[in-house]
Amino acid sequence: MLIIGSHVSFQKDSQLLGSLTEALEYGSNTFMFYTGAPQNTGRYPIDDALTEKAITIIKEKKIDYSKVIVHAPYIINLANDTDEDKFLFSVNFLKEELKRCSKLGIKYMVLHPGSHVGLGIEKGITNIAKGLNMVLDNTDVTILLETMAGKGSEIGSKLEEIKEIIDLVEDKTHIGVCLDTCHLSDAGYDISNFDSLLDTFNKIIGIDKIHCIHVNDSKNENGSHKDRHENIGFGKIGFDTLLKIIYNERLEQVPKILETPYVEKKYPPYKYEIEMIRNKKFDENLLDKIIKQD
Repeated sequence: MLIIGSHVSFQKDSQLLGSLTEALEYGSNTFMFYTGAPQNTGRYPIDDALTEKAITIIKEKKIDYSKVIVHAPYIINLANDTDEDKFLFSVNFLKEELKRCSKLGIKYMVLHPGSHVGLGIEKGITNIAKGLNMVLDNTDVTILLETMAGKGSEIGSKLEEIKEIIDLVEDKTHIGVCLDTCHLSDAGYDISNFDSLLDTFNKIIGIDKIHCIHVNDSKNENGSHKDRHENIGFGKIGFDTLLKIIYNERLEQVPKILETPYVEKKYPPYKYEIEMIRNKKFDENLLDKIIKQD
């Protein structure tokens, strides 16, 4: 069965219930959200009553809640420890995010590995693993390191870098990987032959570590290292290639999450993109249709 959804909001007054409602409106059977603003530390208490209402509906809809994903905030950077206070802030804030996931019953959190900001890749990798070991010693949540495009001093644009981090993590039962199709292509990987890439991934890391896929087209040519998402089928990767990834039998049980941009920065595309993916037929007029729905 196809497990597909998108990024959805998580608002103070509706929380998980609101996230679920939005996801269902898009025709999703999974979803991903931040537990608060990704760019700052502002957080409000988790409302257990709203969580319970959402879980009841999730069970009624026969949605596998273990496939629902939380994304860690962008402001966490474990790769640079030049300023010890900033490094410890990232560690402690990540700990709090993991506690929020536990309270919500979420099993997986996606994390950008981080940027070394001049320290060099190897030092950055060591720092990331150090930070992860400081947060994974007491949690039931698995952190998924996201494959990155290689913009600036980002770590994680090469599978070997992800492997090095995992090798240094002490609790390997709570560490995994989130593939991002845009990031993989922008990093220079040929995802048009996805089975070959999976073979490579399996040799380096192991397919069993993949627990989420961010499905995004890319505005950029392969190897651009720019990280600019595009709507499904309207970028340089293309609909057919993305469809083969989405329906790859080796990753059938892995949730696919759309993070494509709002059309004209105003209209969420997810309902229409998910419908197009389910129909397995590209609609070149899709973006115009989304705009006309207003």
